[in-house]
Amino acid sequence: MENKRNAITKIYDHFEEEAAPFKKDAACKKGCAFCCTDAGSIDITTLEGLRIHKHIAQLPRSQQGALKKAIARDARRREKGQASPCPFLLKNKNCRIYDIRPFACRRIYSLKRCNPEQPPMLHRQVMAVAQEAIGHLQQLDDTGYSGHISYILQMLETPAFTKVYLAGGFQPETIMAYGKSHKIAINRMMNPER
Repeated sequence: MENKRNAITKIYDHFEEEAAPFKKDAACKKGCAFCCTDAGSIDITTLEGLRIHKHIAQLPRSQQGALKKAIARDARRREKGQASPCPFLLKNKNCRIYDIRPFACRRIYSLKRCNPEQPPMLHRQVMAVAQEAIGHLQQLDDTGYSGHISYILQMLETPAFTKVYLAGGFQPETIMAYGKSHKIAINRMMNPER
């Protein structure tokens, strides 16, 4: 699993290197949180979720409890089709997990200040590099899944699922009902040509 965590970092770093020339003129600044509140689903792989899950487990119990409540609240709101800010967004509009934020957060930037009438504006080349990185992340997490951050983290709270996943097992039938109702994708089905 450690090798896979290192590989995630390499994928992130490669993307940043390729996207840097295009992102240098980004309007995004610390505390700008439009993408964290209004940009839609924050999709992650199970492997990325595992990094976040382990980070949460290392926090003091009171912070763990608060985050788990925020994740559950986000999941409930999304299940009802309601907009919901990222459960890791702090009141000061900073990210609680910025250093280990998933690729969905790393890839988004905008050349113009965002608002409901002006969604993020990205370079086409960056979107292409991002799609390639997503393919690599899904390939790396071949026995995992992709879906909204709160849904993936809830799956990792299920000991039976986590035990099979950490052992390298692949049993999509065990999450089939949850997967269908929460639009969880099977990574190995996302890139069958790889």
